[in-house]
Amino acid sequence: MNAIQKYFKYRQSLIDQYIKGDMTKKEYLQKNYEAVVYGNIGPFTNMDTVEKALFNYQYYNALAKEQKTISTTKDMEYELKQDSLERSNYYYHKKDKATLTVLRMLDYRGTQAYFVKVQSKYLKGKLFEIVIEEEDIILHSTSSLILKCLREEGVFTEGSRKSLIDDYVNHRY
Repeated sequence: MNAIQKYFKYRQSLIDQYIKGDMTKKEYLQKNYEAVVYGNIGPFTNMDTVEKALFNYQYYNALAKEQKTISTTKDMEYELKQDSLERSNYYYHKKDKATLTVLRMLDYRGTQAYFVKVQSKYLKGKLFEIVIEEEDIILHSTSSLILKCLREEGVFTEGSRKSLIDDYVNHRY
């Protein structure tokens, strides 16, 4: 088992703990963040396998969420808050690059995508879920470029649905 496979096995154990209620979403996000940042695995400059692209997705998603969380610190100076938000957006952009890499590598085979029903007013009509069943992959994005590609490939269904991981998606942290 290589380092990436070990990470995904560990991540699955974190997900299982979260689902069982043994861990809060905040604890899950923190442990996942630590695993990707301190795991000495990536990120990968050359995403030449789906596995590497999926790791980059997780890596940049964890960094983006961490920066978003930092930006909500009370009494934080405006400039520092803006800096954290800019970093968060930068990492989300890098995550979206990994998402596109996965979709293109798989040639959109077995992919279905749709907007998800969310409680967040900000994400309503923006957040969509990408499901690649054969690969057991669930990804999320708000990228207009990815949305355009999914529509062009004919794998995006209009309207919104409940997320396959609704309890996670709609649980605040």
